[in-house]
Amino acid sequence: MNLRRSSIRVSVALLTLEAAGPAYAGEAYRDPPANIAKILDAPSTPFSSVSPDKATMLLLERSSMPSIADMARPMLRLAGRRIDPATSGSHGPRWVQGISVVRLFDGRTIDLDLPEGGSPSFPQWSADGGQFAFTLTFSDGIELWLGDATDGSARRLTDRSVNGMGPSPVWMPDMRSILVAMIPEGRGDAPTKSVVPSGPVIQENLGGKPAPVRTYQDLLSDPHDEALFEHFFTSQMTLVDAGSGAARAIGTPGIFVEADPAPTGEYILVERIRAPYSYLVPVWRFGLDVEIWNPSGDVVTTLAELPLAERVPIQGVITGPRGHSWRDTEGTAEIHWVEALDGGDPNTEAEFRDRVMALEAPFDDNPTEIAQLEDRFAGMQFFERSSMAIVSEYDRDERWVRTWLFALGDDSVEPRVMIDRSIQDRYADPGDPITTMNSAGREVILLEDGHAFMEGRGASPEGDRPFIDRWSLDTLAAERLWRAEGECFEQVIDIASRDASTIVTRYETPTTPPNFYKTTLASGDRAALTQFEHPAPELLGIKKELVKYERADGVELSATMYLPAGYDGRERLPLVVWAYPREFNSARTASQVSGSPHRFTMMGGASQLFFLLQGYAVMNGATMPVVGPDPETVNDTFIDQLVMSADAAIAKAVEMGVADPERVGVGGHSYGAFMTANLLAHSDLFRAGIARSGAYNRTLTPFGFQAERRPLWQAKDVYFEISPFMHANKINEPMLMIHGQEDNNSGTFPMQSERMYHAVKGHGGITRLVMLPNESHGYRARESAGHVLAEMLEWFDRYVKYAEPRSEERLD
Repeated sequence: MNLRRSSIRVSVALLTLEAAGPAYAGEAYRDPPANIAKILDAPSTPFSSVSPDKATMLLLERSSMPSIADMARPMLRLAGRRIDPATSGSHGPRWVQGISVVRLFDGRTIDLDLPEGGSPSFPQWSADGGQFAFTLTFSDGIELWLGDATDGSARRLTDRSVNGMGPSPVWMPDMRSILVAMIPEGRGDAPTKSVVPSGPVIQENLGGKPAPVRTYQDLLSDPHDEALFEHFFTSQMTLVDAGSGAARAIGTPGIFVEADPAPTGEYILVERIRAPYSYLVPVWRFGLDVEIWNPSGDVVTTLAELPLAERVPIQGVITGPRGHSWRDTEGTAEIHWVEALDGGDPNTEAEFRDRVMALEAPFDDNPTEIAQLEDRFAGMQFFERSSMAIVSEYDRDERWVRTWLFALGDDSVEPRVMIDRSIQDRYADPGDPITTMNSAGREVILLEDGHAFMEGRGASPEGDRPFIDRWSLDTLAAERLWRAEGECFEQVIDIASRDASTIVTRYETPTTPPNFYKTTLASGDRAALTQFEHPAPELLGIKKELVKYERADGVELSATMYLPAGYDGRERLPLVVWAYPREFNSARTASQVSGSPHRFTMMGGASQLFFLLQGYAVMNGATMPVVGPDPETVNDTFIDQLVMSADAAIAKAVEMGVADPERVGVGGHSYGAFMTANLLAHSDLFRAGIARSGAYNRTLTPFGFQAERRPLWQAKDVYFEISPFMHANKINEPMLMIHGQEDNNSGTFPMQSERMYHAVKGHGGITRLVMLPNESHGYRARESAGHVLAEMLEWFDRYVKYAEPRSEERLD
């Protein structure tokens, strides 16, 4: 390919962009060049799910992207949730378009025959692996369906009356019926809002107690919202017979967030929302009644009445019992929960922060304390057919995780530490336990001959190398059974035998698309389960490698360097540096490599990798660590560390002979957009920037952001210094900003980009703001992704690729 700058002419699209001036009118959606649009529409690799009996695998066909018409469906924003009022389900695209059954013993594939217009949910397997339940969402409602894994048939169990705003359908332990949240009979039409207000909306804090909260969005705002919330969230819990489809309502209607049967099937754990509601926090912090029901819906006991959680400290927890769940061991009916011992405040000094409690049926005795934890509870898992369990705790200051092995009900056995490491130490990550489904339909840690199995990403200096280890519960020693090797990326999807001698993997290389295989570890024999072809052969010539380099303070950095197809190394290329900053406690963990250079080279959505098809080199995932031993003050040097990392990345690309240092652009999404604006404000390393869905004024997130713990009033100088909005007058490189008009990510209000645009423009900076209709924090519609790519390519073509050398005056 000819990459000489003198041979290229500016396109008509660029001339149009240059002449566009200060227009504010809406534009029609644009598409990127045809070669990019073709790849944008290529099919995606399906999701997968292996049956509990390891005989079958489901492939869930994914759509590449929905249309903007799908995204533009009517939407209600209530209590932190987004609702499609026509379906009584979550608003947004339905990614799964079809389901196929793959038989693992012979590789035969059967496509489920599903009605047109219905989008399946992720299936829920029955314990024996013979059936799977799922919902189908249509334009006017949601149905419950049942699939047969033996012959690939499927049948409808209910009409379109499933309430998608209630708990997800779950199998009862006898596997004969499914517990489903249904729309109550006679619900009627949704409340309408009077055009004449009945009075003002009032919030108050008369007790004078602090109530710091993050910047949540889509909250309730008035009595009409409350009425809509009750209308759409109220469900009738119903048992649906998996054979006949007969439905039996249990209990009274309510706003349920949990409905989970005990492993014995004798009880159901129910969590229901109760008034008053909040205009300050989302639904998951509303008041709760935690109840135990019998299968008829009668309340056996009330475990807790939890108040509205508006006064939880930032990064803290509620003071009462929380996280109620069943012990997953089959044949048990034992409830576990956690209680804070430090008032829920992570800033309070305490010998122990949490304790884990248990209460057995019939729930009329005093609860038993299982464990006291020095740090915050971080999860609990149970072993199959055993009294053993693992309990994890997390130290937020040290960013440290510790996992204990407990013998439940046997105080004579001392708990033992299984895992004790920095959560940021990817190289020391032992992986996660491989689970199996027991006869009660509960996920438990598989236990075979006194051993558990762990599978992990296998981060290493050469990139990720997924693995399987066998752990002895007697000695806690690990034995490596398998590790991905060679110039490929192969990850474990599931094991296909209880001793892990046979596994199901997803295998890919930079030029070979992901496919699923069944592999016998002893012989290495591999049987292909799928044969997906390359969706975009024109990408085969793209090259990539893992590159490592060092910044001025000695911290080691890394990135994946992508080079366009046909590049022969004779000329230096325009370079795109795309990154996302992260905080670390130490230089050692900050320097560790993540990701793999051996993954399949494919791009989709509004990916920055599409720059490769236009003659750019892309330094993807360039690490931008912010390192400091104290998480409270790590952001005090945020800007200096950011600039050092960016400078080192460019120097490495120039040293490799790849990049033209006069033609480098920077970009990022979310916190990466925040990074981009700061680099443009505080350095002259880049010719232009692309900032997507960012937050630029940290005074609008006054109770903390990302890993920043201090509120604004304790760190005013830091909030000011690292807010690029406060330095908009210093941004003297062109900056393109893109934001979804419906962004509901905490902190990244669309107003952030609007105000940043006004600030840069007000100081004479070159800038452009693109607001995407019906899009949230990410950009999901096909029209939106195409337009974003067109904008990005045109911006960097003009201000990076074809930029004239900078004058000394400009650099000053």
